[in-house]
Amino acid sequence: MNNDSADYPPLDPIKTGLKGCCPRCGQSKLFDGLLKLKPRCASCGLDYAFADAGDGPAVFVILIIGFLVVGLALWAEVNYSPPVWLHILMWGPLTVILSLVLLRGLKGVLIALQYRHSAAEGKLDRE
Repeated sequence: MNNDSADYPPLDPIKTGLKGCCPRCGQSKLFDGLLKLKPRCASCGLDYAFADAGDGPAVFVILIIGFLVVGLALWAEVNYSPPVWLHILMWGPLTVILSLVLLRGLKGVLIALQYRHSAAEGKLDRE
């Protein structure tokens, strides 16, 4: 099996990441469970050791979900004035569900972008 990246056409990192597929071949699944990465691609053999999304996906999820849920909660408060318990009942589960859905997709996108641009940890050249 040839593992040379030049043998694979470039894939759209957004589509590939959202589907949770290998960033090189787009065939095999990237995740083993909800957020844990597989060690390597079952199709092309790409080692996922390079992948380190860090806290990036969580930051994007906090900003996106926070904007949506707070905006909807404010809109509901101004227009309908529901009691606090109803706010908690509506927005709590919505926040958790949307966060889990977005977290996996955004982690896949960031890993696919990292692969596409050969991003790595910054290192200083010492002479």
